[in-house]
Amino acid sequence: MSADVVAIAQTWIGTPYLHQASVRGVGCDCLGLLRGIWREAFGQEPEQVPAYTPDWSEPQGEERLLLAACRHLSQVERAPLARGQVLLFRMRRGAVAKHLGLVSDVGPEPQFIHAYTGHGVVQSPLSRPWRSRVVARFEFLEG
Repeated sequence: MSADVVAIAQTWIGTPYLHQASVRGVGCDCLGLLRGIWREAFGQEPEQVPAYTPDWSEPQGEERLLLAACRHLSQVERAPLARGQVLLFRMRRGAVAKHLGLVSDVGPEPQFIHAYTGHGVVQSPLSRPWRSRVVARFEFLEG
């Protein structure tokens, strides 16, 4: 499964950034990228996504993205970093988790695929600054 989701994610590289969208080649945000991968790998999305703002309920302190990930993915805490894992990031200390990516390569220079404001869907090094922002890692559930 991990190779499948990485292969799907790679086909999204170059898709422009568009808040709340999830259409390969047209536009997506980080959640839209994961939604598109889910649809291609598993079919229908597990729940309807309500409208959301770019701040992800940060003023209210609600961990909406973390709670949704826990509902539909399997959290991995102690497993080593692996291809196909979903990364959830906290962009600054004390803020809600509001960015997602997918591990595309491990080894001496790990990489991840994500949709990033101003850049679209890209593959980036999972550098020390990015690694320090990871709040949780997940795997897609089989079946």
